[in-house]
Amino acid sequence: MKPRQRQAAILEHLQKQGKCSVEELAAHFDTTGTTIRKDLVVLEHSGAVIRTYGGVVLNKDEADPPIDHKTLINTLQKGLIAETAVGFIQDGDSIILDAGSTVLQMVPLLSHFNNITVMTNSLHIVNALSELDNEQTILMPGGTFRKKSASFHGQLAENAFEHFSFDKLFMGTDGIDLTAGVTTFNEVFTVSKAMCNAAREVILMADSSKFGRKSPNIVCSLESVDKLITDAGIPAEFRAALEEKGIEVIVAGEKHE
Repeated sequence: MKPRQRQAAILEHLQKQGKCSVEELAAHFDTTGTTIRKDLVVLEHSGAVIRTYGGVVLNKDEADPPIDHKTLINTLQKGLIAETAVGFIQDGDSIILDAGSTVLQMVPLLSHFNNITVMTNSLHIVNALSELDNEQTILMPGGTFRKKSASFHGQLAENAFEHFSFDKLFMGTDGIDLTAGVTTFNEVFTVSKAMCNAAREVILMADSSKFGRKSPNIVCSLESVDKLITDAGIPAEFRAALEEKGIEVIVAGEKHE
């Protein structure tokens, strides 16, 4: 594992476990204490963690990591999920792509479509779409730019989505709770609500680490989700509970009869 990938994974581990010692992290990542200490120095300088006597804790402001950190977490699973998600797009579709790191991995796979309309509040996604050599219409809302997620939010962005109707929304999440629904650490989550209202079909993309995690802000109820694309790590009981709510669960890489 490369240092940046391990550092991103350390942040994800701290989100789940809270305070950890250097020894615990070294054992979890099968490396040396010296390597972990170097990682923690980098993370501390970036403001992501706070070093304590004998351990480390997540900086409370880092519960929602920057998008470039998130892209390094669970990359294999996210790639498979993105590949599966693109299979639900057809030429002529109008789609919304949210600013999540899993959704971002869909963009290079959109190059073979020649008649799609894409609306997104993500600057990263717009930049990636503009590099594709195909015919597409790109729509972007106004709003207030949020550097951490490289995306636009606020009343202007929300109003923009209210003026359109799209075939599909592809959306990521920080956590899926069977009671609360689709949740996020992102405090400016209301634009995601506007996206849900603007799409005829909501397709949720989440690797299996997100199940059972409840972040502070609720984006939508599970009843609003039509399809969930995930990886093979989804617990059987969680899958059954989601299907009972009427959600079509698609496991990336799973063969269908």
